[in-house]
Amino acid sequence: MIFGQDRNELRQMYADAWRKLCDKQPLAPLEMQIADVIEMHPEYHADVTGDDLDRDYTPDGGKANPFLHMGLHLGIREQVATNRPAGISAIHKALSARLGDIHAAEHAMIECLAETLWEAQSSNQPPDEANYLQRLQQL
Repeated sequence: MIFGQDRNELRQMYADAWRKLCDKQPLAPLEMQIADVIEMHPEYHADVTGDDLDRDYTPDGGKANPFLHMGLHLGIREQVATNRPAGISAIHKALSARLGDIHAAEHAMIECLAETLWEAQSSNQPPDEANYLQRLQQL
């Protein structure tokens, strides 16, 4: 597992990676990945630099959880890098080429990942990789 279970530590990791990038300090490989995802999302810059890293993001609050969204980006990137589930790297490559934008491809793939994770959590079962790949192939 890349991150621990503590939400505050995780969010602090995002804030630290972003601060280091902005201050032109050296970053560890994981920090570079995090900073890259943050950089692609200017709408979340205030969330990672603000004083309220412990803020709750609830559906009725009207604002998506930026840390969840960026974490899903990192999850997709990890899956593509390891080609797990098998075939996801080819799907990512083809979708990126078709859309002409890796970020847009990741966003489309995130929808499939989020739905698969939600189903797994709702049924208290592991994620269904075959169903996940089928969703991805339909993009």
